[in-house]
Amino acid sequence: MANIPAKSTHQGESWTELFKTVIYAALIAIFIRTFLFQPFNIPSASMEATLLVGDYLFVEKFAYGYSRYSFPAGGWPLGDSVHGRVLARDPHRGDVIVFKFPRDNSTDYIKRLIGLPGDKIQMKGGTLYINGKPVPKVRIEDYVETVDGVVNHVPQYRETLPEGKTYLVLDRERNGALDDTDVFTVPAGHYFMMGDNRDNSADSRSEVGYVPAENLEGKAEFRFFSTNGAAHFWEVWKWPFSIRYSRLLTPID
Repeated sequence: MANIPAKSTHQGESWTELFKTVIYAALIAIFIRTFLFQPFNIPSASMEATLLVGDYLFVEKFAYGYSRYSFPAGGWPLGDSVHGRVLARDPHRGDVIVFKFPRDNSTDYIKRLIGLPGDKIQMKGGTLYINGKPVPKVRIEDYVETVDGVVNHVPQYRETLPEGKTYLVLDRERNGALDDTDVFTVPAGHYFMMGDNRDNSADSRSEVGYVPAENLEGKAEFRFFSTNGAAHFWEVWKWPFSIRYSRLLTPID
Protein backbone atom coordinates (compact mmCIF):
# COMPACT_ATOMS: atom_id res chain seq x y z
CA MET A 1 0.00 0.00 0.00
CA ALA A 2 1.35 3.38 -0.99
CA ASN A 3 2.06 5.88 1.74
CA ILE A 4 0.36 9.32 1.60
CA PRO A 5 3.01 11.97 1.09
CA ALA A 6 3.63 14.01 4.23
CA LYS A 7 3.38 17.24 2.22
CA SER A 8 -0.21 16.48 1.09
CA THR A 9 -1.25 15.60 4.62
CA HIS A 10 0.21 18.87 5.93
CA GLN A 11 -1.60 20.89 3.24
CA GLY A 12 -4.89 19.19 4.10
CA GLU A 13 -4.47 20.03 7.78
CA SER A 14 -3.61 23.66 6.92
CA TRP A 15 -6.80 24.08 4.86
CA THR A 16 -8.85 22.51 7.65
CA GLU A 17 -7.40 24.90 10.24
CA LEU A 18 -7.98 27.88 7.92
CA PHE A 19 -11.60 26.82 7.43
CA LYS A 20 -12.11 26.51 11.19
CA THR A 21 -10.57 29.94 11.78
CA VAL A 22 -12.89 31.54 9.23
CA ILE A 23 -15.95 29.89 10.78
CA TYR A 24 -14.95 30.93 14.31
CA ALA A 25 -14.29 34.50 13.17
CA ALA A 26 -17.69 34.64 11.44
CA LEU A 27 -19.49 33.33 14.55
CA ILE A 28 -17.72 35.87 16.77
CA ALA A 29 -18.60 38.69 14.34
CA ILE A 30 -22.27 37.63 14.28
CA PHE A 31 -22.36 37.47 18.08
CA ILE A 32 -20.83 40.95 18.44
CA ARG A 33 -23.13 42.42 15.78
CA THR A 34 -26.25 40.87 17.29
CA PHE A 35 -25.68 41.34 21.00
CA LEU A 36 -23.05 44.05 21.50
CA PHE A 37 -22.23 46.59 18.79
CA GLN A 38 -23.27 46.99 15.17
CA PRO A 39 -21.66 49.39 12.68
CA PHE A 40 -23.87 51.79 10.71
CA ASN A 41 -23.09 54.51 8.21
CA ILE A 42 -25.03 57.73 7.68
CA PRO A 43 -26.52 58.02 4.16
CA SER A 44 -28.65 61.17 4.58
CA ALA A 45 -28.53 64.67 6.05
CA SER A 46 -31.52 64.34 8.41
CA MET A 47 -29.34 64.42 11.56
CA GLU A 48 -27.03 67.31 10.62
CA ALA A 49 -25.17 68.88 12.35
CA THR A 50 -24.88 65.97 14.83
CA LEU A 51 -24.30 63.29 12.20
CA LEU A 52 -23.00 63.93 8.69
CA VAL A 53 -23.25 61.92 5.49
CA GLY A 54 -20.14 59.74 5.51
CA ASP A 55 -20.05 59.19 9.28
CA TYR A 56 -19.57 55.60 10.42
CA LEU A 57 -20.73 54.77 13.92
CA PHE A 58 -21.22 51.97 16.39
CA VAL A 59 -24.68 51.30 17.81
CA GLU A 60 -24.95 49.70 21.23
CA LYS A 61 -27.32 46.77 20.67
CA PHE A 62 -27.88 45.94 24.36
CA ALA A 63 -28.87 49.50 25.38
CA TYR A 64 -32.62 48.75 25.38
CA GLY A 65 -32.64 44.97 25.43
CA TYR A 66 -33.37 42.79 22.42
CA SER A 67 -36.27 42.28 20.02
CA ARG A 68 -36.78 40.50 16.71
CA TYR A 69 -35.07 43.47 15.03
CA SER A 70 -31.87 42.90 16.97
CA PHE A 71 -31.19 39.79 14.90
CA PRO A 72 -29.92 39.67 11.31
CA ALA A 73 -32.79 39.36 8.82
CA GLY A 74 -35.25 39.39 11.71
CA GLY A 75 -34.15 35.92 12.80
CA TRP A 76 -35.98 36.13 16.14
CA PRO A 77 -35.35 32.79 17.93
CA LEU A 78 -38.52 32.97 20.07
CA GLY A 79 -40.99 32.50 17.22
CA ASP A 80 -43.39 34.81 15.39
CA SER A 81 -45.98 34.69 18.16
CA VAL A 82 -43.61 36.31 20.67
CA HIS A 83 -43.31 40.09 20.39
CA GLY A 84 -41.79 42.84 22.52
CA ARG A 85 -38.33 43.00 24.05
CA VAL A 86 -36.17 40.73 26.19
CA LEU A 87 -34.07 42.31 28.97
CA ALA A 88 -35.87 45.54 28.12
CA ARG A 89 -34.60 48.90 29.39
CA ASP A 90 -36.31 52.21 28.75
CA PRO A 91 -34.57 54.69 26.45
CA HIS A 92 -33.94 58.24 27.60
CA ARG A 93 -35.24 61.38 25.99
CA GLY A 94 -32.50 62.80 23.79
CA ASP A 95 -30.92 59.45 22.88
CA VAL A 96 -29.89 59.07 19.24
CA ILE A 97 -31.46 55.78 18.22
CA VAL A 98 -31.39 53.42 15.24
CA PHE A 99 -34.78 51.83 14.62
CA LYS A 100 -36.75 49.99 11.97
CA PHE A 101 -39.10 52.14 9.91
CA PRO A 102 -42.58 51.12 11.12
CA ARG A 103 -44.02 50.92 7.59
CA ASP A 104 -41.12 48.93 6.16
CA ASN A 105 -39.16 46.86 8.65
CA SER A 106 -36.36 46.29 6.14
CA THR A 107 -35.30 49.95 6.41
CA ASP A 108 -33.17 51.46 9.19
CA TYR A 109 -33.69 55.04 10.38
CA ILE A 110 -31.68 57.09 12.86
CA LYS A 111 -33.25 59.98 14.78
CA ARG A 112 -33.30 61.59 18.21
CA LEU A 113 -35.85 60.44 20.78
CA ILE A 114 -38.03 63.45 21.68
CA GLY A 115 -41.34 62.05 22.94
CA LEU A 116 -41.87 59.31 25.54
CA PRO A 117 -45.13 57.34 25.97
CA GLY A 118 -47.89 59.70 27.10
CA ASP A 119 -46.06 62.88 26.07
CA LYS A 120 -47.72 65.60 24.03
CA ILE A 121 -45.39 66.90 21.31
CA GLN A 122 -45.93 69.93 19.10
CA MET A 123 -43.98 72.34 16.91
CA LYS A 124 -45.07 75.99 17.02
CA GLY A 125 -43.24 78.65 15.05
CA GLY A 126 -40.18 76.40 14.78
CA THR A 127 -40.05 75.84 18.55
CA LEU A 128 -40.46 72.38 20.05
CA TYR A 129 -43.07 72.02 22.78
CA ILE A 130 -43.15 69.06 25.16
CA ASN A 131 -46.26 68.71 27.31
CA GLY A 132 -47.23 72.30 26.62
CA LYS A 133 -43.85 73.84 27.55
CA PRO A 134 -41.38 75.27 25.03
CA VAL A 135 -37.98 73.61 24.84
CA PRO A 136 -35.31 76.31 25.24
CA LYS A 137 -33.01 76.90 22.28
CA VAL A 138 -30.20 79.42 21.90
CA ARG A 139 -28.80 80.71 18.61
CA ILE A 140 -25.12 79.92 18.17
CA GLU A 141 -22.69 80.23 15.26
CA ASP A 142 -24.07 79.29 11.86
CA TYR A 143 -23.61 75.81 10.47
CA VAL A 144 -21.44 76.28 7.36
CA GLU A 145 -21.66 73.86 4.46
CA THR A 146 -20.51 73.77 0.85
CA VAL A 147 -22.99 72.48 -1.72
CA ASP A 148 -21.92 72.25 -5.38
CA GLY A 149 -19.10 74.68 -4.64
CA VAL A 150 -21.39 77.24 -2.98
CA VAL A 151 -20.88 78.09 0.71
CA ASN A 152 -24.13 78.19 2.71
CA HIS A 153 -24.72 79.51 6.23
CA VAL A 154 -27.54 77.72 8.05
CA PRO A 155 -29.01 79.04 11.34
CA GLN A 156 -27.97 76.72 14.16
CA TYR A 157 -29.30 76.44 17.73
CA ARG A 158 -28.45 74.60 20.91
CA GLU A 159 -31.63 72.97 22.20
CA THR A 160 -31.96 71.77 25.81
CA LEU A 161 -34.49 69.13 26.82
CA PRO A 162 -36.28 69.18 30.22
CA GLU A 163 -33.89 66.55 31.58
CA GLY A 164 -30.87 68.69 30.68
CA LYS A 165 -29.73 66.93 27.51
CA THR A 166 -28.38 69.45 24.98
CA TYR A 167 -27.63 69.09 21.27
CA LEU A 168 -27.54 71.11 18.05
CA VAL A 169 -30.42 71.62 15.63
CA LEU A 170 -30.60 73.38 12.26
CA ASP A 171 -33.35 75.72 11.04
CA ARG A 172 -33.00 75.81 7.26
CA GLU A 173 -36.39 77.32 6.45
CA ARG A 174 -38.24 80.05 8.27
CA ASN A 175 -41.87 78.90 8.53
CA GLY A 176 -40.99 75.50 7.09
CA ALA A 177 -43.63 72.86 6.42
CA LEU A 178 -42.98 71.10 9.75
CA ASP A 179 -42.42 74.23 11.88
CA ASP A 180 -46.10 74.21 12.93
CA THR A 181 -47.89 70.96 13.69
CA ASP A 182 -50.87 69.60 15.52
CA VAL A 183 -50.36 68.11 18.98
CA PHE A 184 -49.06 64.55 18.86
CA THR A 185 -49.95 62.37 21.87
CA VAL A 186 -47.48 59.49 22.04
CA PRO A 187 -49.27 56.15 22.60
CA ALA A 188 -48.20 53.63 25.21
CA GLY A 189 -45.35 51.44 24.01
CA HIS A 190 -44.28 53.96 21.34
CA TYR A 191 -41.81 56.80 20.90
CA PHE A 192 -41.66 60.09 18.99
CA MET A 193 -38.50 60.64 16.93
CA MET A 194 -37.18 63.79 15.27
CA GLY A 195 -34.15 64.66 13.15
CA ASP A 196 -31.81 67.44 14.26
CA ASN A 197 -31.93 68.88 10.73
CA ARG A 198 -35.50 69.94 11.42
CA ASP A 199 -36.51 71.12 7.94
CA ASN A 200 -34.93 68.18 6.15
CA SER A 201 -36.02 65.14 8.12
CA ALA A 202 -38.65 62.46 7.57
CA ASP A 203 -39.56 61.68 11.17
CA SER A 204 -42.49 61.23 13.57
CA ARG A 205 -43.98 64.55 12.47
CA SER A 206 -44.61 63.06 9.03
CA GLU A 207 -44.38 59.63 7.42
CA VAL A 208 -42.47 57.84 10.19
CA GLY A 209 -45.20 58.29 12.79
CA TYR A 210 -44.93 56.77 16.25
CA VAL A 211 -42.19 54.16 16.60
CA PRO A 212 -43.07 50.94 18.49
CA ALA A 213 -40.67 49.98 21.28
CA GLU A 214 -40.07 46.68 19.51
CA ASN A 215 -38.57 48.53 16.53
CA LEU A 216 -35.66 50.02 18.48
CA GLU A 217 -32.36 48.47 17.41
CA GLY A 218 -29.91 50.32 19.62
CA LYS A 219 -28.33 53.56 20.79
CA ALA A 220 -25.78 55.38 18.63
CA GLU A 221 -22.72 55.79 20.87
CA PHE A 222 -19.70 57.01 18.91
CA ARG A 223 -18.21 57.61 15.48
CA PHE A 224 -15.30 55.35 14.61
CA PHE A 225 -14.72 56.72 11.10
CA SER A 226 -15.83 59.58 8.87
CA THR A 227 -15.28 60.62 5.28
CA ASN A 228 -16.41 63.67 3.38
CA GLY A 229 -18.63 61.52 1.18
CA ALA A 230 -16.08 61.36 -1.65
CA ALA A 231 -14.90 57.91 -0.56
CA HIS A 232 -16.39 54.72 0.83
CA PHE A 233 -14.92 53.02 3.88
CA TRP A 234 -13.22 50.39 1.74
CA GLU A 235 -11.57 52.88 -0.65
CA VAL A 236 -8.39 53.14 1.40
CA TRP A 237 -6.45 54.83 -1.38
CA LYS A 238 -8.72 57.89 -0.97
CA TRP A 239 -8.47 58.10 2.82
CA PRO A 240 -5.68 60.67 3.18
CA PHE A 241 -7.73 63.32 1.37
CA SER A 242 -11.29 62.35 2.32
CA ILE A 243 -11.14 61.48 6.04
CA ARG A 244 -12.65 63.97 8.48
CA TYR A 245 -9.91 63.47 11.06
CA SER A 246 -11.57 65.66 13.72
CA ARG A 247 -14.58 63.31 13.84
CA LEU A 248 -12.69 60.04 14.34
CA LEU A 249 -13.47 58.19 17.59
CA THR A 250 -15.80 60.92 18.87
CA PRO A 251 -18.91 60.43 21.06
CA ILE A 252 -22.39 61.20 19.74
CA ASP A 253 -24.24 63.86 21.76
